[in-house]
Amino acid sequence: MVDSKSLPGSILLEGQRGTGKQRLALWLAQLLVCEREDRPCGSCFACKSVLDLRHPDVFWVFPRPRLDTSPTPEDVIDDLREACSERVEDHGLYARPSGSEAIYLATTLTIVSKAAMSPAMGHRKVFIVGDAERMTAQEGSDQAANAFLKLLEEPPEDTTILLTSSEPGALLPTVHSRLVSIRCTSLTDSDVLAFVREPEVKARLDALEIPRGDSERVEIAHGAPGDLLSHKTLSAGHRAALTLLEAASSRGGDRYSVALAQGGASARGAYSDMLSELNVVLRDRSESMLNAGDTSGAYAAAKAVIAVTEAQARADGNVNPQLATAALIQQLKGVPA
Repeated sequence: MVDSKSLPGSILLEGQRGTGKQRLALWLAQLLVCEREDRPCGSCFACKSVLDLRHPDVFWVFPRPRLDTSPTPEDVIDDLREACSERVEDHGLYARPSGSEAIYLATTLTIVSKAAMSPAMGHRKVFIVGDAERMTAQEGSDQAANAFLKLLEEPPEDTTILLTSSEPGALLPTVHSRLVSIRCTSLTDSDVLAFVREPEVKARLDALEIPRGDSERVEIAHGAPGDLLSHKTLSAGHRAALTLLEAASSRGGDRYSVALAQGGASARGAYSDMLSELNVVLRDRSESMLNAGDTSGAYAAAKAVIAVTEAQARADGNVNPQLATAALIQQLKGVPA
């Protein structure tokens, strides 16, 4: 598409979490800003600047903690620059964002304002929005929401916008409809094996006390090596998700004890993590049931994904995790545990 000059201006890279969608977006950014004919060369100043996350025309946006009240675009850029520096120091290895991190209104406004400017160094600007499902509702600012939608619908000729998501169903429909989706599949076992054997990766996984055998790490990754970096967090979220499903299918009425265990408003980060993992569990369960011929069970699990996705949207606001969990358990009744 790049060679034929038919690359869409707004693209969604979607697929399983941990397969390298944001890394693919950075590679595409290299290709688009590379200064040589054999693109991306990886050795010109532009390519190296992208890899060092210092290119002035390539903006990598991802979920971050909420900044103080009314942050300026400069505050947002400084925060992202600091976060990018940490990722460079960690060799591009990072865990999934916590449940309290999101892409807030100030960041969206910064994208819109930066897109209106001319490229600072080359001929093209590239915006990468990682984990785009974490973009919060526009907090009552219709003007900001409309400006971003307008940008997606008609980006400037010198601008490419790349969104990535492992939960495309959680994107706002008005956003999703303005994107051209490209499916990113899971990696082969040989690709994952090559990844876990990289010295920096091996050192990080050893520090995280992920099982040390290469073959076991390949099995845990299940085609998504990036998720190895969040394995402990995901395991905790996985257990919480299974507990919630068991409560929904139980006849013993322990729904309220499970809901109370979620904690109060200050626990929203852990609650969001649990919801993200629950979505993964339900999708996997729906697929396995469908393959086993259990169409009713597959339908129930798929329908439950909608309820969880709606709960994720509410979790971005001032929701009480205990009350939200009690309501969610009621909606998940009928899903096989």
